[in-house]
Amino acid sequence: MSTDRRYMDVSGLSVEIVRKKIKNLHLAVYPPDGLVRVAVPLQTTNENIRLAIISRLGWIKRKQAEFERQPRQSERKFVAGESHYFQGRRYLLEVLERSEKPSVELKNNSKLVLSVRPCTPKEARAKVMADWYRGCLRQQVPDLLEKWQPVIGREVSGWRIQKMKTRWGSCNIVSKRILVNLELAKKPPECLEYIVVHELLHLHERHHTDNFRALLDRFLPRWRLSRDLLNSEPLAHENWDY
Repeated sequence: MSTDRRYMDVSGLSVEIVRKKIKNLHLAVYPPDGLVRVAVPLQTTNENIRLAIISRLGWIKRKQAEFERQPRQSERKFVAGESHYFQGRRYLLEVLERSEKPSVELKNNSKLVLSVRPCTPKEARAKVMADWYRGCLRQQVPDLLEKWQPVIGREVSGWRIQKMKTRWGSCNIVSKRILVNLELAKKPPECLEYIVVHELLHLHERHHTDNFRALLDRFLPRWRLSRDLLNSEPLAHENWDY
């Protein structure tokens, strides 16, 4: 896909402008520092882009303030005593080095026990943890789909877990496949449920229109509480690159 990236200063904001072969303008604010990016059709004029940004300045400022308030984790080294999260709860990491198959298990509702072979490097420890989180989501998501697909009246053709930096989930309405962010294994269960319902509803309504929000109100009346809880949870340390 042909793209053209530039920057535009609008009311003191440096905004990344991405021109590409799309039909509509899309504006987004990204963590961790509130990067503003606008994707626009190739022929959109700078003046129309500027007007679109100005019309949403209030929303942009609110999103940036949310990211600024959101707690951040420092880079995880996967050593004993670190804090790690699972289903919204904080656990202290205990590391056991032994010549057995690597594993992760919960211990006494206060510890995550990571078992690895001696001299296992940080990257390999991180993969063991990620695989464990992935396995937990693989148990949760099918139950949520089984619960919500008959209620919503739409079914997915498939779903997948993926580590994503800018989205908690996504839905391809053509293939009817949804993606779930691996980080959701660390968040409270109601956050995962909100994202599954959110993506299923895109099979009714492609965009975040008033009708889409009305569907959320109908099927998941407390969705705003789940969204706000998700947005208040600690952001994982990442080398953010868009």
